[in-house]
Amino acid sequence: MIQTSDMSASVGFCSRWFISTCDRWLVAVDSKQDREPFVFDCSTAEKKPKNPSTDGDEGGAEETRSDRILAFAVSPCGNLVALTDDSKRLILFRCEASSWRCISVRFVVRRCTSLAFSQAEDQLLAADKSGDVYSFSVLNPDQDGELKMGHLSMVLAVTLSLDDRFIITSDRDEKIRVSCLRSPYNIQSFCLGHKQFISALLVPPGHSQRLVSGSGDGTLRLWEFESGRHLQSVDLRDLMDPEKTDNDNEKEKRLTVGRINISPDAQLIAVVCDKVSLVQFFSLDQDQLSPHSRLTPPHQPLDVTFDPEGRLWVLMDSDHSPLQIYTHRCGSWQCDTDSPDLTRVSAAFRIHWDKLDASVRTASRFDHLYVVNYDNVSEYMKKKQQRLDQQSQKRNLDQKRRPDAKKMKTPTANS
Repeated sequence: MIQTSDMSASVGFCSRWFISTCDRWLVAVDSKQDREPFVFDCSTAEKKPKNPSTDGDEGGAEETRSDRILAFAVSPCGNLVALTDDSKRLILFRCEASSWRCISVRFVVRRCTSLAFSQAEDQLLAADKSGDVYSFSVLNPDQDGELKMGHLSMVLAVTLSLDDRFIITSDRDEKIRVSCLRSPYNIQSFCLGHKQFISALLVPPGHSQRLVSGSGDGTLRLWEFESGRHLQSVDLRDLMDPEKTDNDNEKEKRLTVGRINISPDAQLIAVVCDKVSLVQFFSLDQDQLSPHSRLTPPHQPLDVTFDPEGRLWVLMDSDHSPLQIYTHRCGSWQCDTDSPDLTRVSAAFRIHWDKLDASVRTASRFDHLYVVNYDNVSEYMKKKQQRLDQQSQKRNLDQKRRPDAKKMKTPTANS
């Protein structure tokens, strides 16, 4: 199940179709055969009728709608793709061997942060910025969404267990919640331990009781999610070059897991951190995440995805060569620059990539999620000491200016 969220540009695979989002465009290219790509422009989609009672429910009297794609997901079997955009549309597509078609255009209550299909592909879950999760029927594509559950904080990622028994959600307040899908008001467990917002979740195929999570605290954690038991924590800073982490600037020291993906054979887990030119790979054996290998692309990776052959496609912040394919051979990752698949995909992809503003690509999508701590006590004590010093100086000055009331007596003859 491929899912990605809140990115100006992202990539994925739906069977042999390479999928990319660039601002408001969804582009699907057959990586194995020369045929016309499928391009969907969200600005041309059906628009929601204005409702004065609900418009502006996110903090403004009148909303500005950019049609930018906020999240998309691919179903487990690779036959369905869903996206949601800044205009609160939820659009469902069916991918067939040689064609694409739009099944439905529905509307969500608030802007979404993450999408996920059930393993049975009968439900599509949509998490939004208010902390709610809605379920939309795939079998009845015209049916409105049903509210399933809610957090007290913004939900950043949603996924399901491999048997569709549990909804797993993570939020800005450092919590992972495991709820029963049929009755989400029944909370099975909480996975607690992260020190910042949790930005990515993965239930690895072949490890049905395990959950991998990534956070703004720079760690990757492994859980037995049904019980909430914490199994392992990996500090990603320990795997990076010291010069990338040794910085006195608090903002620059932040390390955020932006993407967790897994190879088709479930042997390798790829982890990408925001603003770091590195893809770190792990293998999962029982209850242990072990560093496997690493890839240092020439430019900062914005997103990564595996194709059905296990090759890694890397989308980078580059005007010249934003897309590359890497294959793991002889113990290292090697770039397939002459791949006909890359040539075929790039020809269609570049048309829309070139329309994407470079400043949008480089903007961090996580900075606003960090909790800012204010040391009010230190500031108060500092100002208090300044006031005391000023009062002391004033008293000393007054004493110097005041005439001496006790004059010495003049000595007399009798003295």
